[in-house]
Amino acid sequence: MALIVQKYGGTSVGNPDRIRNVARRIAKSQAEGNQIVVVVSAMSGETNRLIELAHQIQPNPDPRELDVLLSTGEQATIALLSMALMELGARARSYTGSQVRILTDSAYNKARIIDIDGNAMKRDLEQGYIVVVAGFQGVDIEGNITTLGRGGSDTTGVALAAALKADECQIYTDVDGVYTTDPRVVPEARRLRVITFEEMLEMASLGSKVLQIRSVEFAGKYRVRLRVLSSFEESGEGTLITYEDDEQMEQAIISGIAFNRDEAKVTVLGVPDKPGIAYQILGPIADANIDVDMIIQNVSADDLTDFTFTVNKSELKNALKVLEKVQTQINARELISDDRICKVSVVGVGMRSHVGIASFMFKALADEGINIQMISTSEIKISVVLDEKYLELAVRVLHRAFGLQNNNAV
Repeated sequence: MALIVQKYGGTSVGNPDRIRNVARRIAKSQAEGNQIVVVVSAMSGETNRLIELAHQIQPNPDPRELDVLLSTGEQATIALLSMALMELGARARSYTGSQVRILTDSAYNKARIIDIDGNAMKRDLEQGYIVVVAGFQGVDIEGNITTLGRGGSDTTGVALAAALKADECQIYTDVDGVYTTDPRVVPEARRLRVITFEEMLEMASLGSKVLQIRSVEFAGKYRVRLRVLSSFEESGEGTLITYEDDEQMEQAIISGIAFNRDEAKVTVLGVPDKPGIAYQILGPIADANIDVDMIIQNVSADDLTDFTFTVNKSELKNALKVLEKVQTQINARELISDDRICKVSVVGVGMRSHVGIASFMFKALADEGINIQMISTSEIKISVVLDEKYLELAVRVLHRAFGLQNNNAV
């Protein structure tokens, strides 16, 4: 008998018919001899509806009360799914985050899980119940309801799997696995049978929207076998996310191409080239809670340097506002920005044992006349910043160059 945690997103439970379909899938899995814990999100669109309601009442909603409101979305889904399971003759019991006692810190709207009490769930499982848990929410030490932030239901699912020592955590979504890149950009994109936690973390952080980053981090930390499956297909093995030594990994040097359209570039021109100047620029940016991604510093002959970095496009205005003050303080010549850029990245653990990947990538782009503005590397990824008009062309070129559509290596 296997203990499986299944997580279903908002699209999967978006209406009564889909909830009934999910119930049939869950009941079938239990009938095959498995113990099942289910984590669900709010029905598709419900969280946005609740946020809009909150803003109609209070322009800047109180964080504590906003969490109380948002948690009701998942509470409705767990009750409806439990009812659907009962209609199929299954024994089901629903739990909110506070009833399970998913203990979190007190950071409203973006809480982090501290501990989970799995005793009640274990008792129910032993008695043949299907346990249905509200994702995205928990409770702090004072008993206040908290939420985990957007995509938090994935994290709930993985955390429950870790706490219960589940055999596998299955994330059901509207795609049937993790692909070499977005099939909407490259129709020949191939579903991966297996991918490592490291690769999935890079893919998620670089723009892939299949899984929430925190859930992958959690799974990697606690060695939870994670599988991505489609809730709209009756069968399929999906994509297993695991460690290199857990499975016979695919031998491709590059596993996927990730991209991000939400990038903006900021350049501070004519900065004095002296110790501490990077901190003088980026310190205030960090204090404003703005995340910086790629950084380049170019030193010229006149003891001046140009300092360039990227931020999320939504943070560009805030970053420029902060830097206007910094520009005067450090006597920089000019401040310029560009929000018409994108980031394209190649990811693969095979880079560790193969040389020449960067030059191969750069040549493939150069042959198509695509200019690279910035470069960033890690042990298993290479990212480049390009003009946004080249995004789809670059992804297609690199996908073809690395043979991702048919498993060919470089």
